[in-house]
Amino acid sequence: MSFVSESYLTVRYAETDMMGIVHHSRYYPWFEVARTDFIKKSGMTYTEMENMGILLPLTETAAKYYHGLKYEDEAVVKCKLTKLGVARCEFSYEVYKLPEMKLMTEGKTGHGFVNKDFVPINLKKRHPEVWEKFNELLYKED
Repeated sequence: MSFVSESYLTVRYAETDMMGIVHHSRYYPWFEVARTDFIKKSGMTYTEMENMGILLPLTETAAKYYHGLKYEDEAVVKCKLTKLGVARCEFSYEVYKLPEMKLMTEGKTGHGFVNKDFVPINLKKRHPEVWEKFNELLYKED
């Protein structure tokens, strides 16, 4: 089991559509918030990774919507690292409505490890300390 990071949010009016539910496009910024929090909880920030020359461009996205969140609903986005290779990784997300912890949405994002010129890098060889942090979180329980 891997480490799970939790990010809390309140649905804003601008995130809803004419049907009064959160528009599907709004979940991806929430996934980004959760992924950023996950990395921060690993002991570094996204900015620190970028300053080291490690970028994580998006290579794949997916989401399943079970129920719609509405304006002012409280939610938690759970994020965990689900796959780790030397040149890519995958995060998964679960969005729950609070306080009942009702599963509303599941998603995933795939990312490559590249340098500032967008050339793929072998994270394990190039930045073994970052690789170790990610590898530990892949198998660490929270």
